[in-house]
Amino acid sequence: IYKARSDYYSVFSLWDTFRAWHPLMTIIDRKRTLDYIKTFLRQYEKGRMLPVWELSSNETECMIGYHSVSVIVDAYMKGISDFNSDEALNAMRNSAEANERYGLGAYMDHGYLDVLDESESVSKTLEYAYDDWCISTFARKIGRDDIAKQYLTRSQHWQNLFDPQTKFIRPKRNGAWLNPFDPREVNNNYTEANAWQYTFFVPQDIPGLICKMG
Repeated sequence: IYKARSDYYSVFSLWDTFRAWHPLMTIIDRKRTLDYIKTFLRQYEKGRMLPVWELSSNETECMIGYHSVSVIVDAYMKGISDFNSDEALNAMRNSAEANERYGLGAYMDHGYLDVLDESESVSKTLEYAYDDWCISTFARKIGRDDIAKQYLTRSQHWQNLFDPQTKFIRPKRNGAWLNPFDPREVNNNYTEANAWQYTFFVPQDIPGLICKMG
């Protein structure tokens, strides 16, 4: 049993909230946003992982990405920064380099997830790449250019699943494009979506995606 050092929150369904709800909270409730981040860091302190999809102080691991990173960095860049930035960077890197979990070992090894590595391989690759860009942005902001460069490179892993022929981001099997391929099909290579939807999930490099698509 632990005693919280600040207001402590639970039930972070981060895959569902990192895109819109948490950015909204940085605008309408900055104090609570800071408490969320302090909660993330306490959870990291006790369990050595930032929350992924946490329910009642238990990690369910039921969704993808490590989007605590996105929430922390968005807040920090907006001036919500009354927390230990070095601890936060260590926590983010620990989540991004947990190579025994979530297919991250394969992602780091060959720059994307193959369907033989993990289910929902395309979505996981894309969301990991976005979170890596967030880590890069944070590291550069606090003067860790060496780490920023490493994660900026990782943030470009989305390109490894972009097919220049079809102009879609699509799955690979044994390093080759998985066929047959229907961009409208919702299947186990994407998370609750299809290629039409996930091909546009490159928020960290919109100019790069435009260049690829034409």
